[in-house]
Amino acid sequence: MKKPDKRETINLFFSAFLILAFIVCAHFFTQFTANLDATFATVVNMLIYVVFGLLVFYATRVGDGKPVKRFSVVTLLVMVLPALYILIASVAKFMPLNNIFAGTAGSVSVITALAAVALGYGIPYTFVSGFETAPEDAEEAPEVLEGGVEADVLDAAEEKTEEAADEVRETAEETAEEVKETAEEAAGEVKEAAEDAKDAAEESAE
Repeated sequence: MKKPDKRETINLFFSAFLILAFIVCAHFFTQFTANLDATFATVVNMLIYVVFGLLVFYATRVGDGKPVKRFSVVTLLVMVLPALYILIASVAKFMPLNNIFAGTAGSVSVITALAAVALGYGIPYTFVSGFETAPEDAEEAPEVLEGGVEADVLDAAEEKTEEAADEVRETAEETAEEVKETAEEAAGEVKEAAEDAKDAAEESAE
């Protein structure tokens, strides 16, 4: 296991301090929203949890190397969109499951709070994930990677495209060889016919 260096330790300290400072600020925000309209107070409380999830994401991404950039459709569908639906359904009374997600008197229910944290964490995680560290024996750091399930699907599609291109090229080469052979055979037949005609003409002349 790699021991964190001085810079990483400092980054971890400030990340932890940032989380604790936000928790203290969130307490004063919740006290402020107690005197607001119930719907507006609920929206403000949900935004507090969303920002908390965003801070947690960046606080846990302390490391060396280049960031691994990608667009993860799976994360978007499984984490971000369901969490966004829970937040909207907790405020919009006409949506299904509103009675389950909605809090009371401007407060936020536990499931809505968790969904807000998941939304704040899932939005950046859809586009960025971790760090790519160069091997110890590598002279240069690797290029920024594009990972995720989508990359595997694209790689499979590229392989199929290359296989199809190879098949088309092989078919074209075989067809060209057949055409060449046919042309050579036809040329040979024409040459033989010309020689026969020449011989016949010489016999007639004699």
